[in-house]
This record gives sequence, structure tokens and C-alpha cells, in this order.
Amino acid sequence: MFRKLHEPGGNAVTIYIDGAPVTAEPGESVAAVLLRQRPLWSRTTPVTETRRAPYCMMGVCFDCLAKVDGEASVQTCLRSVRDGMRVERQQGKRSVGA
Repeated sequence: MFRKLHEPGGNAVTIYIDGAPVTAEPGESVAAVLLRQRPLWSRTTPVTETRRAPYCMMGVCFDCLAKVDGEASVQTCLRSVRDGMRVERQQGKRSVGA
């Protein structure tokens, strides 16, 4: 599991991952925060429901997909945290309109 080398200090923000509050640092990606959480995964595959976690961290592999503020299939490596953000691990295939 990953960890930060320093504390975010007084400018920390709180995001919610699957409803649990998590401290993050402004400017860091949602994927970076997900990599520090247990269990370590952000989505399951549509067919076999195998757990996947952020991998490339640059928007190429799509393993970091999660639901962010109600929007499904967000590439979390490309999305910066903001105070109050709600992130849900994405399970299975995305439903139409979700």
C-alpha cells in the first residue's frame, strides 16, 4: 500500500470514498488518494468482476475508473481532488444513463 511522505498540513481537504471521509492534499489526483486506501482497488471489470487499481497514472489504461460526484467511468488519475468530493468504487459494467 502507498503512503504520503508528508502530512498535507492546514490546507488539507476531505473527500469521501464509498462514504468514508479521507484526508487529501489539494492538487493531488483522486487515483493517488485511492492508492492509499484499503481495499486497494477502484473498479471491477465488466465481465469477470476482477478488481483493478490505478496503474499508469496518466490516462492511458482506464484501470482507475470510478464514480466521482455521481458521474460514472471517470478517469481518476486525471481528476484533482476538491473538498467534499464523493468517490465510489465502480463495480461491473456502467449502466446506461449512470
